[in-house]
Amino acid sequence: MRLQNKVILVTASTRGIGLAIVKKCAEEGASVYMAARDMERAQQIASTLDGVKCVYNDATKPETFTTMVEDVVLDAGRIDVLVNNFGTSNPGKDLDFAHTDPQVFLDTVNLNLRSVFMASQAAAKHMANHGGSIINISSVGGLVPDISQVAYGTSKAAINYLTKLIAVHEAKHNIRCNAVLPGMTATEAVEKHLSDEFRNLFMRHIPLGRMGLPEEIAEAVCYFASDASAYTTGQILTVSGGFGLATPVYGDFVNKTNRR
Repeated sequence: MRLQNKVILVTASTRGIGLAIVKKCAEEGASVYMAARDMERAQQIASTLDGVKCVYNDATKPETFTTMVEDVVLDAGRIDVLVNNFGTSNPGKDLDFAHTDPQVFLDTVNLNLRSVFMASQAAAKHMANHGGSIINISSVGGLVPDISQVAYGTSKAAINYLTKLIAVHEAKHNIRCNAVLPGMTATEAVEKHLSDEFRNLFMRHIPLGRMGLPEEIAEAVCYFASDASAYTTGQILTVSGGFGLATPVYGDFVNKTNRR
């Protein structure tokens, strides 16, 4: 029960990685608040889990990043951990540098950065008296340039840097800030938006040879949320099966040798 008595808020938490984080934190003894736009779905999920409640958040309404934190503090009396899981991109419009509409780029960067900045700022005000942990779910796409999704990658790179800034600026209040960077993860979104051909091509460049599981991302989040990481801040942790570690010709080599 690594998270016993901790109050944790998780954004974008009704599916995929966010939902896995909610479930794992609850299993570890935390009081967990699911921040969601679809409150009906969130409440249905929460009703099946011990220690889980819901608060409203709509990423297109900036004020709700503040009100969701206030709702948690009003109900629980405090907030110990914030997990900024929200992130968005439209693969059909977020293309390469030459073909992405400037407004699509600006809107995506604004939405993704705003979600982290505003939620973290609101939470830090309440953590200042007792300390806390802010965990940003970024992406390996913020470290390694991709062939598309220029806005998404740029926003995630900025979130990585913002993570370090928050860690430095809020350390005086014993507030830690770290980022978890998933690689390709077996979620509904990946299944829906990426073709089998692309997934297979991508996995050739993952030394561990498979997609990650949402539960594996949740384990990394639990570490940063727990007191086991009390002396760890400003870190950018990739959970990607080794993607980006190897020489660029690794995928070609693996293809020829069939991994052995």
